[in-house]
Amino acid sequence: MNAQSHDVNPRHGWKQRFTPVPPSVHRARHAAEAALHGWGVAPGSAQAVLLVLSELATNAVRHGRVPGRYYEVRIAYDAEKLVGIEVSDPREGLPRLGDASPDAERGRGLAIVEAFAEAWGVRERIVGKTVWARVRL
Repeated sequence: MNAQSHDVNPRHGWKQRFTPVPPSVHRARHAAEAALHGWGVAPGSAQAVLLVLSELATNAVRHGRVPGRYYEVRIAYDAEKLVGIEVSDPREGLPRLGDASPDAERGRGLAIVEAFAEAWGVRERIVGKTVWARVRL
């Protein structure tokens, strides 16, 4: 994990809560894509942001689910070149980079986040955690 700050000085921000079920990952990605488009981010530039968001939301659904509780997605854009992504879920415990074998069907999510993000990390909350990433466009 990278210990750098997740802060992006936002000119634009968006957040939404989602039910932790698999179809919500698509809905989160689609809603974030609409926000980025509305802020003038070109579709090609937004792809890394949307990939990182998808991986973090998938982890919230698979590993952060608590019955009756939502997960929350936030993005912030500095209107120049940085996008901050935060996905908060109610489950305790910190995520870790997996060491997936070449044949494994899972275990690469945070490795993908690390590959596309300038920095990423985890903050504990009173209830649960927030996994954050900063992506340079």
